[in-house]
Amino acid sequence: MNQPTLFQRLRPHLIAVLALLVLAIIYFSPVLSGKTLSMGDVQQASASAREIREITKETGEKPLWTDAVFSGMPGYMIDYNYPYILIYKAVMSVVNVLPNTASIVFIVMLSMYILLVVMGCNAWLSALGAAAYGFGTFGIVSLEAGHVSKLFAMGYGAGMLAGVILALRGRYWVGAALMGLFLSMEFGANHIQITYYLFMTIGLYVLIEGIALIRAGKGRQLALGLATLAIAGGLAAGSFGKRLLILNQYTKETIRGQSELTAKTTNPDGKTPSSESKGGLDKDYAFLYSYGKAETLTLLVPNVYGGGSAGGLTTDSEFYKAMTSRGVDPASAKQMAELGAPTYWGDQPILGGPAYAGAALLFLFALGMFVIPGAIRWWLLSAAALMIMLAWGKNLLFFNELLFDNLPYLNKFRAMTMALCLAQLFLAAGAVLGIQTIVNQKLTLAQLRQPLLISLGLTAGVALILAVLGGTFFTFQKPNDVDILSRYFGEAAKDFQAALISDRQSMLRSDAFRSVILILLAAGTLWLFLTNKIKSVVFYPILSAIVIFDLFSVDKRFLNNADFVPKAQVATIFEPTPADQQILQDKSLGFRVMDQTESFMESNRASYFHRSIGGYNTTRLRRYNELMTFALQPNFLNILNMLNAKYVIRPGETNPANPQQAPAGPIALPNPSVLGAAWFVKTVQQVGNADEEMAVMQKLSTRDSAVVDKRFAAELGNLPATMDHTGSTIELTSYRPDKLIYQANAVRDGLVVFSEVYYRGHEDWQAFIDGKPAPHLRANYALRAMRVPAGKHTIEFRFEPPLAKTGDMIDLICNVLLIGLIGFVAFREGRNQRTEPAPAPEPTVPPTSEPVKPASKAKTR
Repeated sequence: MNQPTLFQRLRPHLIAVLALLVLAIIYFSPVLSGKTLSMGDVQQASASAREIREITKETGEKPLWTDAVFSGMPGYMIDYNYPYILIYKAVMSVVNVLPNTASIVFIVMLSMYILLVVMGCNAWLSALGAAAYGFGTFGIVSLEAGHVSKLFAMGYGAGMLAGVILALRGRYWVGAALMGLFLSMEFGANHIQITYYLFMTIGLYVLIEGIALIRAGKGRQLALGLATLAIAGGLAAGSFGKRLLILNQYTKETIRGQSELTAKTTNPDGKTPSSESKGGLDKDYAFLYSYGKAETLTLLVPNVYGGGSAGGLTTDSEFYKAMTSRGVDPASAKQMAELGAPTYWGDQPILGGPAYAGAALLFLFALGMFVIPGAIRWWLLSAAALMIMLAWGKNLLFFNELLFDNLPYLNKFRAMTMALCLAQLFLAAGAVLGIQTIVNQKLTLAQLRQPLLISLGLTAGVALILAVLGGTFFTFQKPNDVDILSRYFGEAAKDFQAALISDRQSMLRSDAFRSVILILLAAGTLWLFLTNKIKSVVFYPILSAIVIFDLFSVDKRFLNNADFVPKAQVATIFEPTPADQQILQDKSLGFRVMDQTESFMESNRASYFHRSIGGYNTTRLRRYNELMTFALQPNFLNILNMLNAKYVIRPGETNPANPQQAPAGPIALPNPSVLGAAWFVKTVQQVGNADEEMAVMQKLSTRDSAVVDKRFAAELGNLPATMDHTGSTIELTSYRPDKLIYQANAVRDGLVVFSEVYYRGHEDWQAFIDGKPAPHLRANYALRAMRVPAGKHTIEFRFEPPLAKTGDMIDLICNVLLIGLIGFVAFREGRNQRTEPAPAPEPTVPPTSEPVKPASKAKTR
């Protein structure tokens, strides 16, 4: 009998992959009419990168430093060119051909499809599991918010796992090449937290599978698999060596690094900031977004905790009726109910939507845990459990503190809830692998009766209890409900809270019944298949339709066609206000702006138009952040002055004669006492440590005085503590964020303070006086300073990080080697396919070794 051709073997997979692409395009169909998602986080990132991109457009060179956010930070953390990431660029050139937005979810599904095929699933079930992963609600909600890197990291992670499984199952170089390819793309996605969590699950797999291999006398297979994975993993890491080296170096200087401050300086109550003394984020900050244990029921019933923080109600809701009964016009009430009602009542500060895995999928996963043989079952179960336990954060404090304090680098991450997006991977894999096991081993209804009943009890039973008795288990109240509602309804807030509680109860009840119905539909479909009433050609499509409908219908609550806007609208991220236009008329060099129309340390709006003293970036420099946190409020004007904040944008004020009238637009207030780009100081105070320096900064007159840590005594030299610099001048004459030139005229040797952030002086930032290298130092806790000799001088600062050049060489070498490895493996596999079938890896789900005897009264298939 003739062997099937390569195309014949690939045909079902090509059809399945095409179906996944069509599925993504159907969900994101507005992209076909030229629309896209606005994506808040993407807009924020684009705003912070505007200065870099404008300079690049004008000069052809991308600056390595930007002054647009936080008074200055490395530009390579915002927008940077990596010329030699060859693999990433090649893959993304293909991805970018696909319809925007749909391509992101398609990549997630494609990678998951590869993983499931490697695990032994057929094309139908691999496509089903891939769709269940790609359309998990947590990922869709993340996409709506603009967390694109998270979605890509989720996707490429599945491909990484596929490579690891292949390598440990005996396909050493195929697995290593596949893992290397996807790991390189994973680093390209640039979401280190998701990557870290993935490595935790890979560690679990290696442990569980390794024990099984050793027990089976296959220690050599384990060793060879790990060795080839290590080689490919090293090349993949090196393919983004520049980014990883820079990130490792930079992280130490950020809020994720170790603080030099102690309790007495930062906290009046004397408590030491948790984790900061060891390096890493403060635990309160890191665990702020923690999923509640009971809230985890949203995996089964989406609206157990009310959905999202804004909207989700209809005109049939009690909340809407309460508004209209109190005179709110129907149109405004409808908008508030659909887009503004705070339906979420869990402990997280804000939530875009729940982590819903799919009721039908959870039923199939529970069943799979009874039937999947071998170590793979325990890996899927333990990995899903680990991700859920991580997401609990402070709600499982003993466990997460243990990991947070002891696992390297884990204390650099915040928002533990995002681990739930990877839980979806293992839930989906367990669900479809369970069905594949039933098919392969030809299990009968009699054999599955007990697992089916238990699985139904764990899923449909729990959902039914929530539907009938849910109101007795929960309060449906959020502590700040009244505060939020009082902003809109004043003293009537408590009445509206009562209406909101009623709606939250209704949301739980309706969604719980919905989950029961979907689970019963999935179970009924499986029953029809097990009793031979339908064949696989009907069973697979019906089961897929149930699971996909389940997820689609919930996803559309949080990301639907109404969220898409014309691309031209997204291209204009912010419209300038009259205040912005007024400031833009000022052409003087280097000044900054403080925007008080919103939280200035949490928004990049000002950065889009101006050089801002604030911004939004989770990797901001630690010392600057501490300066803003502990010195700005007690010494507001002096801090503003030394940062060269020439304008403050204030919100418009309400007209007292007509309080109902909307406030006027923002106004720009000039700061007449601003110190400019640089200035000579009269006095220099040396202190012994960061605590003393911060204490001085809380009351320092920055116009005349500077405070310097004594570790910079050598750079100060023999400068006296007090100097008269009447007549000394310094002016910024040329501005580019990574290259600044000043003209100074000093009547005597003195200390100049620059309104620029100090960062790795003498290593990355280089200083020159009249073209010759000159030392500079840190002053006023976060700024640059320099001893300037008497006379006229040209002073220059250049940002030239050595890793920029070293990293390029590492990127190039490792990309070429990894391409060579992938090419060699592809060539060898292609040659083997032409001569003889490639050796198959050990099956994840082996077929039954002998026919299953039918139970009494049970039909066989």
